[in-house]
Amino acid sequence: MDTSALKQASIELMARADCALLTTIGSDGYPHTRALFNLRNTDAFPRQAKVLAPHDRELRAYFSTNTSSTKVREIASNPRVAVYYCDPQHIHGLMLRGDIEAVEDRAIKEALWNDGWERYYPKGPGDPDYCVLCLRPSLASGWHRGAPFAFDPRAA
Repeated sequence: MDTSALKQASIELMARADCALLTTIGSDGYPHTRALFNLRNTDAFPRQAKVLAPHDRELRAYFSTNTSSTKVREIASNPRVAVYYCDPQHIHGLMLRGDIEAVEDRAIKEALWNDGWERYYPKGPGDPDYCVLCLRPSLASGWHRGAPFAFDPRAA
């Protein structure tokens, strides 16, 4: 399968995966993995998925979390992460690897805000504990249609 088709299959997987698994490197040097809302899931987050659609070709991923979380502290120390999306029924997995950063742009934070998140961030999108993370991956790899794959999402 050519890179263009693999990239399209990856975009489609990101649009349907129930969650995204983010792995950071902990202060002890070991990987630390946790599940996050998949803001690209078109069923669960239709408005956010539309906001993120212009970033499909580069497989850019955004996540919301608490500024006070362990993952944000780990990212501040080491921004190298991996994010994994999967569809076990179709034996399709996608790992995105690269550096992740906290986004300070208020417009992006508001665009990705979801009604009901006040339970996590009582002050709304301006809550200082509301953090948006952005991954611009340098590697996409995984398994699709019975074969492993790897490509640089920044190319082509």
